[in-house]
Amino acid sequence: MDDRATFYFDLGSPYAYLAAERVTALFTDAGAEPPEWQPILLGGLFKRFGRDSWAKGPGREEGLRECERRAQAYGLPPIRWPDPFPGNTLLAMRAATFAKEIGRTVSFSLAAFRQAFAAGRDLSQPDNVLLAAAASELHPKALLAAVERDAVKGRLREATERAGDLGVVGVPTVVVGDEVFWGDDRLSEAAAAAP
Repeated sequence: MDDRATFYFDLGSPYAYLAAERVTALFTDAGAEPPEWQPILLGGLFKRFGRDSWAKGPGREEGLRECERRAQAYGLPPIRWPDPFPGNTLLAMRAATFAKEIGRTVSFSLAAFRQAFAAGRDLSQPDNVLLAAAASELHPKALLAAVERDAVKGRLREATERAGDLGVVGVPTVVVGDEVFWGDDRLSEAAAAAP
């Protein structure tokens, strides 16, 4: 197994979206190999570690405004929040797992993140996931068949379990060796630690 860094994400997380838009460039600028992108289920981590989304708590409005401020600071389009937020990203995360199988993780995931947080589309709706698939040249019928396969479902569950075993408790997280960098604001540290 190589020592390449791994970027863990869930398409329902706006902080993971902010990180996804920057992680490859930050690693490249630091002279490091860009990390492997690994889709995982944030809901699975919440269940395992007894946590819940900040977007369901009293800090929701403050968190929304912070994401919007960061998007502006990073030069990204203004965030348009999908309705509902947070939503159920299980279908989208299975699609990301399939995209990883065929070498399209980054292109599909960026397209899906942009559908959710730049266009404000709900990724629990298959049509919105298919828009991201089309943008990354994934065939819609192949994707819709893949997300129902037990093997794809199993890979997503296993990746989430493995991430938890490594100490990943939320997203975005970058793991470099045995160091865990959790948060959009920790990407530069992760890039500096990468081989």
